[in-house]
Amino acid sequence: MSRVVRRPRSAVRRPVTISVVAVLVLVAGYLVAAAVVPFGPASAATTTYSAPTSSVPALSFPGYGATAVEATDFPESLRTSGDTKPRAIASITKIVTALVVLDHKPLRVGESGPSVAFNAEMQGLYAKYLAVNGEVAPMPSGLKLSEYQTMQVMLMKSANNYAGSLALWAFGSMDAYQKAAAIWLDEHHLDDTTIHEPTGLDSRNRSTATDLVDLGQLALANPVVKEIVGTEHVTVPGAGEITNSNKMLGMDGIEGIKTGTLDEAGACLLFAATYERGGRDVTVIGVMLGGVDHDSLDVDVQRLLRSVADNFQVVTLTHAGQTFGTFSTPWQDEADAVSAKAAEVLVWGKTKVRAKAHLDEVTLGTKGERVGKVRFTVTDHDPVTVPLVLERTIDDPGVWWRWTNPFRG
Repeated sequence: MSRVVRRPRSAVRRPVTISVVAVLVLVAGYLVAAAVVPFGPASAATTTYSAPTSSVPALSFPGYGATAVEATDFPESLRTSGDTKPRAIASITKIVTALVVLDHKPLRVGESGPSVAFNAEMQGLYAKYLAVNGEVAPMPSGLKLSEYQTMQVMLMKSANNYAGSLALWAFGSMDAYQKAAAIWLDEHHLDDTTIHEPTGLDSRNRSTATDLVDLGQLALANPVVKEIVGTEHVTVPGAGEITNSNKMLGMDGIEGIKTGTLDEAGACLLFAATYERGGRDVTVIGVMLGGVDHDSLDVDVQRLLRSVADNFQVVTLTHAGQTFGTFSTPWQDEADAVSAKAAEVLVWGKTKVRAKAHLDEVTLGTKGERVGKVRFTVTDHDPVTVPLVLERTIDDPGVWWRWTNPFRG
């Protein structure tokens, strides 16, 4: 009869216990790991940007001579009409004379500068220029004025004898002035401008409309010239009451700068006007050459300036809170990446806008947290960058979702 060997109960339970403990350890390890394992970033997708549109400007140009106009800091706004070849510029020449003299004998705003003693040669210019029907101003014997006062008479009254006197005082002779003017024009890349004498009575003083717009920019950049051409009335000892020859000064925002009249040139005006657009001041500089007379020319200048001013536009690049992307999580949560603030730019005429969004890696986040940026490129404008933030909070899905969705994080 065989004998049955019985194992102790403890020996039977031990493997079962070990197995149960092992399972429990594995389960506990899984639960702990699933609860603390970090998620990968949410998937991110950018949205399509709908760019604002703008139109091609239609400007009111005259049908004669040569015209050019441009808004300062808006190089795309340069527009021209009529001749492109150099034309006689008459007394616009005196702007060159002022800048050449100031380059040689500089003044600061508020300074009178050195004294100009009008000698016999300068006195003789009165009769010389009057004989050819040129504009002159009184110049009594023994008169002494400051450099600034002499410039006032030259630029405001357009007095040829004062322009000639400044050239002789600064450079000693007309030939020396002509050489200095040629050097100055070359240094400032006014390649289509030729100056033979300081008044503009010589029709060989010639320039193109586009060169004169650049000259206008240079004139307004000089605070002394800008101040003088923007002055309506002044009394100068010896010369008397001086009234600016630019009758449009103060009309439609016009702040200067120089008239010109000559049989070969017609009526001419180099002008500047400032307007408030989009919360900032914008200056328009232009020139109109070859008019019949100043009355009709002034009307054409006003019409042109209004058409230029009307083509400034404030373009909204983005509104605050505009969506540029979306983050999507494995637990079906979504949050938009939106612009943190509004952005707009002042443009002139037809403008193209592009936007490129960059989204950061995001797993969890709070509302308003920065999560990227959008960069706008605008025709003839510096790029504009706007931060992107979370439109709503991305919360942790909680332990239960982690336990029930292994490997999805």
